[in-house]
Amino acid sequence: MAQLERRIGVPGAIAIGLGAMIGAGLFFVWAPASATAGGLLPLALVLAGAVAVLNALSTAQLAMEHPVSGGAYAYGRAEAGERVGFAAGWMFLTGKTASAAAIAVVAGRHLWPEHAVPVAVAAVLVLAALNMAGIRVTAWTSAGIVAVVLVAVVAALVWWAGGGAAHEVGWIAYAPLAAGSTDVAFIGGQLPGVRPFDLPVPEGALAVLQAAGLLFFAFAGYARMATLGEEVRDPRRTLPIAIVAGLAVVLVLYALVAWATSDALGALLPISGTPVADLVADPVLRGAVLVAGGLACLGSLMGILAGLSRTSLAMAREGDLPGPLSRIAARTATPIVAEAAVAVVAIIGVLLLPPGGLVAVSSTCVLTYYAIAHLSAIRMRGHGRAAMWLPRWLPVAGLGACALLVVTLPWPGVLAAAAWLALGLGARELLRRRR
Repeated sequence: MAQLERRIGVPGAIAIGLGAMIGAGLFFVWAPASATAGGLLPLALVLAGAVAVLNALSTAQLAMEHPVSGGAYAYGRAEAGERVGFAAGWMFLTGKTASAAAIAVVAGRHLWPEHAVPVAVAAVLVLAALNMAGIRVTAWTSAGIVAVVLVAVVAALVWWAGGGAAHEVGWIAYAPLAAGSTDVAFIGGQLPGVRPFDLPVPEGALAVLQAAGLLFFAFAGYARMATLGEEVRDPRRTLPIAIVAGLAVVLVLYALVAWATSDALGALLPISGTPVADLVADPVLRGAVLVAGGLACLGSLMGILAGLSRTSLAMAREGDLPGPLSRIAARTATPIVAEAAVAVVAIIGVLLLPPGGLVAVSSTCVLTYYAIAHLSAIRMRGHGRAAMWLPRWLPVAGLGACALLVVTLPWPGVLAAAAWLALGLGARELLRRRR
């Protein structure tokens, strides 16, 4: 069987996209982003959301023209050349595998903190198996998880809006400035609502841009819908609607959560491991939000694994990855070999890499992926396609915004991603010369 089957409509595509976007980012990314941006976190969120909108619109346009699996890998090959397409696919696989590993660990921390790594490994195995059972199973599971998560997050937001107390996460410690001195200085921790006078607060444009790059980690789930282009019915209509509608819901939800966590936790937010759950002091409701956070991570992880396997399938078909990855199961119409391979690599990431570093690498790779999507949309305009409905400036602005965020991300992650891209391109050229 050489082709996937078109089994998903608009609701299913939206469910998969929401499941990917309402995940680990919603429950995790506020801490590192607020540590970077400080009081400028809202501005960083606006910038990240604007970049996400630009990316989503270019992706929707390209999905209408190229309704196939692979996302920007397929778009780059068709519009900008094989090497550009390979770069998009390679960075997507790298960035989203890093995301999958980070998200699995965050899920473990929410569901069973003392055994986070074994839980993460088990989650990857179970969700990969569900994806192998068929794209409808993926869609229905994503829809169920999203429904539960939205109820829990809304309950936490209602608690905050009603003036409920936040969970006490930290502590305050002071030390004498000198032996026998009565003057003391803050040395660590704090309680909700307390803002230490000497805690450094980042400021300036660079802080905003760096935080926006980290926050983008939480928005990128709409790519999952584009990578499923070969499995949706009427893709030229379904994909644009699903991408734009899903992102609109997430933008509103993220704005509310950013407001609530910043207001309730204050200076404690950068050191909160579970910021959404920490909005709530009530142990029962907080426990429910923690479980919902774990489920959200699982839903996001499921969507990422599905997108990774479809991109691997597309690359294998073109000879950019080993041929067996293109095998599709006759009974379930899923790329079972690619799904298994992706799960193995994600588990290796869970076992070997810290989630904080994974976020920076993931953001760099995924922003590069979307930059190539914008380049492909620009090339489409240059070819004078009749179906092109985006304004001429939009993909140009999106390309510039992605490049700007990449160069302001923490440099170790950027350098690691750049070196990995160079390695991938070099290996591809060597393999092709030997054929």
